[in-house]
Amino acid sequence: MFKNVLLAIDLNHEASWKKALPEAGELVRTSGGTLHLLAILPDFGMSVVSTFFPKEFERNALKKMHEDLAAFVKDNVPSDIASEPHLGHGHVTEQILKTATKVSADVIVMASHPPDDLRDLLVGSNAGSVVHRSPVSVLVIRG
Repeated sequence: MFKNVLLAIDLNHEASWKKALPEAGELVRTSGGTLHLLAILPDFGMSVVSTFFPKEFERNALKKMHEDLAAFVKDNVPSDIASEPHLGHGHVTEQILKTATKVSADVIVMASHPPDDLRDLLVGSNAGSVVHRSPVSVLVIRG
């Protein structure tokens, strides 16, 4: 049923994958599909902010994240599950939706923090934004 499952994770927050990874893995295992794991390095946003960081900061951060994602897959994805790591850079929701299109995802799986009105007002909910904008089904796992 789900040949391409996209799992968006934050390598720095176990809550983003601890419950979601097993769920996504089961979807892939039962369908014989591929688990696409996406880690995203947010961009600086305003160009003024980028002047405060060393010139090679983003390039080095992307390289490190690529290495960390490969290690994550090796350590956490069961060997009987076909998987592909993907690295995004930019706005979280846009990167998830862009990657979902790129890999022809049948479903997007992601964790969500418990509702917090203040956090949603100030930052917004990535899961909520993906749910509202996604052309495919989204499975949100409460962390």
